[in-house]
Order: sequence, then C-alpha cells, then structure tokens
Amino acid sequence: MPIRIFGDPILRKKAQTIENIDGSIDQLAKRMMESLNQARGLGLAAPQVGHSKSLCIINLPLMNEKIKQPLVLINPKIHLREGEVNYEEGCLSFPGIYVDVKRPQKIALTGLDLDGNEMEYEAGDILARVFLHETDHLNGVLLIDHLSTIKRQLLKNKLKKLKQE
Repeated sequence: MPIRIFGDPILRKKAQTIENIDGSIDQLAKRMMESLNQARGLGLAAPQVGHSKSLCIINLPLMNEKIKQPLVLINPKIHLREGEVNYEEGCLSFPGIYVDVKRPQKIALTGLDLDGNEMEYEAGDILARVFLHETDHLNGVLLIDHLSTIKRQLLKNKLKKLKQE
C-alpha cells in the first residue's frame, strides 16, 4: 500500500471509529504491516495509507519487551500524559523531514486488539512518542502542527516540494 504524503487531504481528516472488527480490518492491518516493514518505520496509521479508520500499527520490538509487537491498535484513546521531553521525530508522510517535537514522556492508553479485546498500555520515552504520533494521525494532526510558526516557515520550501510530488 503506498504511503500518503503531506498534501493528501485524508491526512487532515479525523479517522472514523471502527464499529465492527471484521475480516476487512484484519486484512487492512496485515497490508499496513507490510507497508510499515517496507518503509522501515516505527508506526503507521490507517489514514497514511488512504483509509479513514481509527487503526494504527506500532512496531518497536526492541524498545519494550512487555508489550507484544507488532501491535495493532483499534480506536486508541490516550488517558494519561505525564512529563515533557523534546526529541527529534520523522514521519513516513513527510519523507526526509526531521524536527524536534515536545511530547509527554509517559502515557497511558486504551484501545482494542484485532479480536475486539480492550487493551490497556502504559508507555514511556520512544514508545510513548510513537503512540502519540500515530494517534495524532488518527485525529488529523500532523508533525508540523507541533512546530512554531517560525520553524514551519523554515520548512516551507520542503513542504511545498512534498505537496507537488
């Protein structure tokens, strides 16, 4: 599945809640995992592959042995945000762009797995950052939305080039 690049309108839309977890959701998750592996990313949200569904995949197996990965998360909700840390982030929808983003250091979230079971997770550091980044995508929030006007202005030419591709 091709990854949608900045400028694609689906990236700005709030993803639809998944009401029924069926074979089509399972297939979407499998195809997303293939795309994520091919792109060598850490996470991928359904809107990034053109589907307005509240589904994301996280794959950081060496970062957190307590959470089985790859992790498919449906309808995720962040319930706790603690601390704050600034760290460089990239995004598969913004190829070649890396920026410092301030995010909570620790989070707690809930969501469903592919069997419809409610799951609860606590995460810190990089894993928390990836969860937050992917849930941002599900809400139509992009990496650049975390930047100051000045920093966004500095990226203007790169962003314009991405939109034209």
